[in-house]
Amino acid sequence: MLFLSIAVPTLLIRYSEIGLKSKPVRKRFEMNLKDNIMRMLVNDKIESLVTSDGSRLYVVTDNVNDAVRSLKRVFGISSISVAEICGSGIEEICARAAEYSVTRIKKGQSFAVRARREGTHTYTSMELGKEAGSAIFLANDGVKVNLTNPDVTFFIEVRNNKAFIFSSYVRAHAGLPLGSQGKVFAYVDDERSLLAAWLMMKRGCRAIVSGNYGTDVLRAFDPSLKVVSEDEPPYRKDILGVVLGTSLNDLNDTDVSEYGVPVYFPTIGMSDDEVSDMLNIIRSEI
Repeated sequence: MLFLSIAVPTLLIRYSEIGLKSKPVRKRFEMNLKDNIMRMLVNDKIESLVTSDGSRLYVVTDNVNDAVRSLKRVFGISSISVAEICGSGIEEICARAAEYSVTRIKKGQSFAVRARREGTHTYTSMELGKEAGSAIFLANDGVKVNLTNPDVTFFIEVRNNKAFIFSSYVRAHAGLPLGSQGKVFAYVDDERSLLAAWLMMKRGCRAIVSGNYGTDVLRAFDPSLKVVSEDEPPYRKDILGVVLGTSLNDLNDTDVSEYGVPVYFPTIGMSDDEVSDMLNIIRSEI
């Protein structure tokens, strides 16, 4: 008799750029990312358990929807999936996939299974996809298989002795973990400079902000954001550079020699409409 484990939703968290680093750097960035995940969840008052294994991080919580919303604001995360976990045996996977599919596909719809695995198993990814697809087909009346353009896609990711079953990817901002690239001083007094600071944070820089414009936006992505008075100079030993929201048209009027550190212009190639559109997306996630 086959006994299924209790279906507890788990957030499967992926990163992208971090995986390109050398092993020691990747390990350090992974720990940084894990710490940032825990800080964000604690700040949003979401009880959870955060673990990691290989190139994946996992969050178990009873408050799945709010946790996903919080995690989308953690730089370094490229995507999130709400997954159900079972063992890596092919019979158990097929049984769980069939059970999982019943509430996620309707009569007349088409589906496909995308399977991948990591580790040593008695089956290939193709064999797993075929068997799981058969189980889903038998568990649902009136459904069709369409491997090219399905209405519903079921993903199965097997990692060593566990299998994760899910049906969607929630895209996040990727980038590098906040704080992994040192500190910058950001002058923020309008929409363009607000986005400039945010873009440097996405690249892993912790921003010290001069000014009070849009600090609610930046603090949503860095709960420990430091804001200083507008007349405080950026001359600090721990500052690696200054961030300005300068447009290409205003570049000739900007004197970078007064700062004594590198000056960054993240939005210099962006139009005002592009700045506005991106900030609208960012604000929609707060």
